[in-house]
Amino acid sequence: MRRRSPERHALALLVLLLALPASAQDQRAAMLQGLEKVTARVSTFPAQIDRPVRFGTLEITLRACHKRPPEEPPESAAFLEIRQLRLGEQPRPLFSGWMFASSPALNPLQHPVYDVWVLDCRPT
Repeated sequence: MRRRSPERHALALLVLLLALPASAQDQRAAMLQGLEKVTARVSTFPAQIDRPVRFGTLEITLRACHKRPPEEPPESAAFLEIRQLRLGEQPRPLFSGWMFASSPALNPLQHPVYDVWVLDCRPT
């Protein structure tokens, strides 16, 4: 897994604190979208907290999902853990961190074949 600088972690935390007020609602699921870059195939798929889902050779586990209440400007943030799965090898961690629906480029998965981003957080 590529190490992120402490400054980048601090920036992501600051954005999270500013983007999601104390009134943010915890959700039990997220709607994710993935791009397979070789074929340009885009897939939308749900993920529930602590239940891994597969996208290609990636295993994605949602650990937390927060959404602003409807009376505030829209924002959803999800904490994801993403691992690369290969036959005969141990899973390799690729990403662990917060992703924001409104700013997918703030803290993206960096992978040569796949892109994954958060669309929304949902109750189930």
